[in-house]
Amino acid sequence: MKKDKFVKYWKGLRKDQKLRLKPIPYTHKGTTFAEDGIRITGSRAFVDSVLSHLKDLLKYESEETRLQVSYDRSTDRDTGKKLRSYGCYIQVHGRGMGKKKAKKKDGKK
Repeated sequence: MKKDKFVKYWKGLRKDQKLRLKPIPYTHKGTTFAEDGIRITGSRAFVDSVLSHLKDLLKYESEETRLQVSYDRSTDRDTGKKLRSYGCYIQVHGRGMGKKKAKKKDGKK
């Protein structure tokens, strides 16, 4: 989609829509590149400011689903040195049978 068409499309989206996220099945094998997920890159301040708008995702850390996350400084592919930029990746995965989040003795998670 060309930029002008995309901007028009983006502006037309209804604000604060319910998340329509499909968890990656527990039995999934192989790459998850084409699955629902979020990638945020840039300065730590930028990544954090975007994350602050995505707190609805936290509800997916539950007995049925778990958050697969990575948040770290980026690395230069050629030198292996850490860069000043950061990368944050978030996906939701289904939990398998018997893998549900353990409850504490008082019945709380």
